[in-house]
Amino acid sequence: MDATVSLSEIVSKKAACAAMAIPRATFYRHQEKNTVAEPPKRPAPPLALSPAERRAILDVSHEQRFWDATPYQMYATLLDEGQYLGSVRTIYRILAANNEVKERRKQVSRPRYKKPELLATAPNEVWSWDITKLKGPAKWNYFHLYVIMDIFSRYVVGWMVAHRESAILAKRLIEETCIKQHISEEQLTLHADRGSSMKSKLVAHLLADLGVTKTHNRPHVSNDNPYSESQFKTLKYSPGFPERFGSIQDARGFCQKFFLWYNTVHKHSGIALVTPEQVHYGQAQQILEQRAEVLEAAFKDHEKRFKGKMPKPFPLPKAAWINKPDESQANLL
Repeated sequence: MDATVSLSEIVSKKAACAAMAIPRATFYRHQEKNTVAEPPKRPAPPLALSPAERRAILDVSHEQRFWDATPYQMYATLLDEGQYLGSVRTIYRILAANNEVKERRKQVSRPRYKKPELLATAPNEVWSWDITKLKGPAKWNYFHLYVIMDIFSRYVVGWMVAHRESAILAKRLIEETCIKQHISEEQLTLHADRGSSMKSKLVAHLLADLGVTKTHNRPHVSNDNPYSESQFKTLKYSPGFPERFGSIQDARGFCQKFFLWYNTVHKHSGIALVTPEQVHYGQAQQILEQRAEVLEAAFKDHEKRFKGKMPKPFPLPKAAWINKPDESQANLL
């Protein structure tokens, strides 16, 4: 065969594509891509600024007086000085072409708050406290309910209903509760949101004197205090909770009955369906062992009903977290 003869002169494109199992459309598309010429460069508009004029706008924008100014302010200031370098849109376009379009004004730098990560493996290691409003007899009239809860046992260790939110009242409640629970130095962490009472100097000084570590929610993050929020929901959705309380004595009477029920009767779903009091005072394990015996007897009597698998009581959690870290980190603790 003559070496100067190309393959395309002997074999048709159709036959060649069929032999190589390539669609002809794919062949033509690649052929067109290789033959398409580069589009012509767009000529500069006749009214475009010259490089010197563009450089002048950049130089002016770099002056110290315009460091915190927007292009609108630059434009107006230059006009007042008798200069016109370009429209506001032109200034924006030149700044964007040089990667200088960003927030140019002075703004406050907000601190980055670290997510609180608190772990309790026993009662009286971490308490959560908060204040909620209870509607009074008239519109815009409220009573304030202070509640301190142990996050491991869910036991309400202290509460109070008052006419107002006050750092003095909060200090008194925390101090009395620590004494009642025999809290020693460096034993307890007290977590709260960022309310005025929670962040007050009175409370901070008290906690420092008691040797109690204090932590706070991040701003505008309600789920940093989930145990108190959940307990308030249980309170306000309980069947006997009224729309309004007739007096502060009514509110105190209702809360006294509610917290007695919550601590000693309510079988909490988060702590293996035992009461907070039983967990807080170390009685839960005995109750779970009794339940296991009952389930074992039921299994022996009706093994087929359980399909040969021994039923077990719900396990008691070994730890309670506020913002549990990644599992890989938590397993190291």
